[in-house]
Amino acid sequence: MFTGLIEHLGTVSAIHQDDGGCALTISQSAPILVDCHIGDSIAVNGACLTVVEFDVERDGGYFKIWLANETLSRTDLGDRKVGDQVNLERAMGAHVRFGGHFVQAHVDITATILKRALDGDSLRLWFQLPEPTAERPSLLPYIIPKGYVTIDGASLTVTSVDDAERMFGVMLIQHTQQKITLAKKANGERVNIEVDMVGKYVEKSVLAALEGGGGEAMRTFVQRIVEETLVNKGILPSAPVSNDSGGIQ
Repeated sequence: MFTGLIEHLGTVSAIHQDDGGCALTISQSAPILVDCHIGDSIAVNGACLTVVEFDVERDGGYFKIWLANETLSRTDLGDRKVGDQVNLERAMGAHVRFGGHFVQAHVDITATILKRALDGDSLRLWFQLPEPTAERPSLLPYIIPKGYVTIDGASLTVTSVDDAERMFGVMLIQHTQQKITLAKKANGERVNIEVDMVGKYVEKSVLAALEGGGGEAMRTFVQRIVEETLVNKGILPSAPVSNDSGGIQ
């Protein structure tokens, strides 16, 4: 589990790729390796990866990770080149404050940086999600204004959503621009996206209730809520109220 608060920027120093996947070495990372062990998890640009080798002193502190083909297909890590910086966060400890949101570091898909605009000393960015497929459905139901989304491992607040264009926007304050790689990426580059996992669980639970044995009760409940809302808005007339004798008042 992670928080989406980036701890450090590391630098890609070596890449070795074959048909089985890709080994990535990330240097200049000593600050997050002081308590590292082989097998630990580190989120790299928002992807939870296992440390298979590390040295706190060599190359400013380096660690090596292995990227399976699934990871390469889901993330932008296959696009990284030697010299690129990446966002790094260690798995959260139980004793630390939870400053971001629940992040699994299981990247759902990549989006494309569409455009950007300065807003005072802040930076607004807009992203476009790919066309949904049966294998990878649309993530837009889980992205809402003032909700949160994880972009390259950073927990960010959604400022706008355009479902028709498959677009959403965020804003980076000046401090955030300096602490993560996102502001340095160019329009057209890909970013890693992880949506709210709580929203996914809620959706699955509701669908299971509607389709399962509790479906009729759930439908009745939803219908009652909708009818009450329409009555309160004056769209539907109020239902007659029965008196104690069984007649209509």
